[in-house]
Amino acid sequence: MTKAEVIQSFDPNGVGLRNGHFIGLPFTEDTAELILLSIPWDVTVSYRAGTSTGPANILQASVQLDLFDPDMEDAWKLGIYFQPPAADIAARNDALRPVAEQYIEFLENGGDPAQSPFFQRVREEINHACAELKERVRDTALQMLQSGKLLGLVGGDHSTPLGFLEALAETHPSFGVLHLDAHMDLREAYEGFRYSHASIFFNALQLESITQLTQVGIRDFCAEELEQARSQGSRVAVFFDQNLQEHKFLGKTWHEQCLDIIATLPEKVYISFDIDGLDPSLCPHTGTPVPGGLQLGEAFYLIKQLALSGRKIIGFDLNETAGLGHEWDGNVGARVLYKLCNWMGRTQGRI
Repeated sequence: MTKAEVIQSFDPNGVGLRNGHFIGLPFTEDTAELILLSIPWDVTVSYRAGTSTGPANILQASVQLDLFDPDMEDAWKLGIYFQPPAADIAARNDALRPVAEQYIEFLENGGDPAQSPFFQRVREEINHACAELKERVRDTALQMLQSGKLLGLVGGDHSTPLGFLEALAETHPSFGVLHLDAHMDLREAYEGFRYSHASIFFNALQLESITQLTQVGIRDFCAEELEQARSQGSRVAVFFDQNLQEHKFLGKTWHEQCLDIIATLPEKVYISFDIDGLDPSLCPHTGTPVPGGLQLGEAFYLIKQLALSGRKIIGFDLNETAGLGHEWDGNVGARVLYKLCNWMGRTQGRI
């Protein structure tokens, strides 16, 4: 069937269908305009594992969502297709994660990999696997972008979108990143892992096409990361959670703060949404929860104002949603994902 025929045959007011698709939507990869890559990977997580099945959890929980979006009526007609998590990626993750946990425990107990040939080999094996995953994501993303599809990525841990950012850097001469997170993720090769979840934006800033990184909700970071941000000058703008809250106490509205955030960003914007940027009551089982953070309505309002400012969302990721067995986390993750899809579709003129 054509996309028009699929839309005509679907009842958006009906029972949520357990058809294996996001929110029970009827679209296939061919008929959808927006594709969601799901990357079941959390090998380098330094605190609590489990987000590798976050994409599966989101997909499963999404069935009970309603499709009506008050900001964009009939937004579902955009056509979203959520690629099932790749079994081979999940299998490699499951094989490497226990070994990574041994390595991390070794470090936390004061161990020195330079004195342990075994843990040196572990580190190199994991770095090699992460590099291969990055290249696979990059190649897949490039293929999708070149076919004219809109693209989002669902992790897994926050290391997963680096290949996607590299693909965008090849197709867009310049763009900015709006990064919602509790953490700065600016550590260089954290714990010896070059592609650590805590190093995603240290690595991303090596891409010249990324002309601006604007971080929002940050509340857990080290001095090295702060210095890294400062060394970038105006290229990195950080809106710390403490400052956002103190501005509220002094009477500055969230709308005004959103305008300040958006003013730092260029015309084209990629959104990187680590779900631990939200208040942990909304994501209690995420990999590295931190007290404080944004309420869901605040995050949605920021994205809405970004879209209404005339900027174009060229891609996004959603990461660190807790895995299977944590339905609430999946429920919230599904709602965040749907909003990201819809606002991207709107700014791209497809809704």
